[in-house]
Amino acid sequence: MPGPSAWGPLRRPLFRGLWLADVASNIGTWMHDSAAAWLMTLLAPSPLMVSLVQAATTLPLFLLELPAGAIADVLDRRRVLLAAQVWLFAATATLGVLTLLGVVQPWMLLVITLAVGAGNAIDLPAWQAIIPEAVPPHELPAAVGLGSIAINIARAVGPALAGLIIVAAGPGPVFLINAVSILGVFYVLWRWRRERHRASLPAERLASAMRAGIRYVRFTPALRTVVVRAAAFVFFASALWALLPLVARVTLGRGPVGYGVLVGSLGLGGLIGAAILPALRQRWSSDVFTAVASALFAAGCLALAWVRSFGLLAVIMVVTGTGWLVVVSTVLVAAQRGAAAWVRARVLALSSLSFFGSLAIGALVWGLIANRLGIQWTLTLAGSGLLVGLALVPYFRLATADSLNVEQSRNWDDPVVAESLAADAGPVLVTVEYTVEPARRAEFAAQMRRHVRPIRRRDGAVFWELFVDSSDPRRCLECFLVESWAEHLRQHDRTTQSDRAVEEALRSFYTGEEQTVHYVAV
Repeated sequence: MPGPSAWGPLRRPLFRGLWLADVASNIGTWMHDSAAAWLMTLLAPSPLMVSLVQAATTLPLFLLELPAGAIADVLDRRRVLLAAQVWLFAATATLGVLTLLGVVQPWMLLVITLAVGAGNAIDLPAWQAIIPEAVPPHELPAAVGLGSIAINIARAVGPALAGLIIVAAGPGPVFLINAVSILGVFYVLWRWRRERHRASLPAERLASAMRAGIRYVRFTPALRTVVVRAAAFVFFASALWALLPLVARVTLGRGPVGYGVLVGSLGLGGLIGAAILPALRQRWSSDVFTAVASALFAAGCLALAWVRSFGLLAVIMVVTGTGWLVVVSTVLVAAQRGAAAWVRARVLALSSLSFFGSLAIGALVWGLIANRLGIQWTLTLAGSGLLVGLALVPYFRLATADSLNVEQSRNWDDPVVAESLAADAGPVLVTVEYTVEPARRAEFAAQMRRHVRPIRRRDGAVFWELFVDSSDPRRCLECFLVESWAEHLRQHDRTTQSDRAVEEALRSFYTGEEQTVHYVAV
């Protein structure tokens, strides 16, 4: 049977409204980013200062993304998004007014760019995490794909529009247009009446929620792969985004329209990548086609360093943009598939943290290198690094996420409690007793350490070990420690269908039923 339509989610009013507002806002954002980079070439035209604009855009995402993800998982995501839109509107409107008045200075541009980056850091994980609320599960991959299309429509249209407006009226009106585009997102979110879920347990505290997010990624191999692959690709790829304004203005001698054409070509390539991605997923493993896409982007870096024909470069940037979209979209889908609902915003925040942190650090590093080696050799070095990074693919496979089923299973019985326990009582020691024949004990222990230990640690255990009774070799005791009674009760809600499959497979190793006991510290 044919899979869900790539455009199916747009038939749903909520998703359609969010998507259209996202397209408009993304166009405004790309216009803003292009204008900010170009404005810096007018105020302080050095590779370092221009690269600092890119770094200021992404550094707040690196610093604030995890707390923002925890906030989006703990608080109402709609309200978090509304607050973020107010902040973003205020920052972008301020930059527009200062630029129109002719009083903007390099330090002002960098400070306001940092403020915009902070707003985006709060916005991004909450926005990504609400997508599964707007579509049914079977349409989630299509919804993620449409999100990538929205970004690439903006990348194709935004910079070119910004270039035309800058030529006609300067950068100031571009910033004000971005502020207006943010109002559309605010309006759609304001009209959304999100269903509220009453929690039976107290909300997680921010610090504990952040630790839980890190722990979840650390003990989920598919998500560790997302972090490593995203960082390895984006660090080297950031050289192209950071140095593209200087290539357009200094190397090619082009104005803002020429720069907009090059960035727009990258966006057009992204649209092509989004169109062909479903066919790629049907024919090849995600690791195969992302490796090819990374090689295409590396070729784009090398071409930007050495090709001097503007028309040829514009065509090459289309292919390069295709490679960028394929890699980034595939990494994002792997993160969505590997994240359970209760921790989704934190997981997406950590994947974005890897992405934007590498983008910010890379922009700064490549700017410093370009000051010493020049633009050509810096881009050559970055392209070569992308090719060398392909050696990671056999060890960190994105396809691992395809086999996961993170739907809630609740396959644990409620704990037996003889008297009421406070939510913060603990720590709590949980023991699970198994009866295992000695001949199978070594294999049982190996499977427990390989599959069960990561699950327990992922869902909240701070300690895990498997013991054997010295007086009864058939008696094996699994022990794990949890911070509090509330956190252990959350473990019951965090079990997934994949976890259930693991536990069912282990039943062949022991006889009878396992016996679970809970001990609470006094």
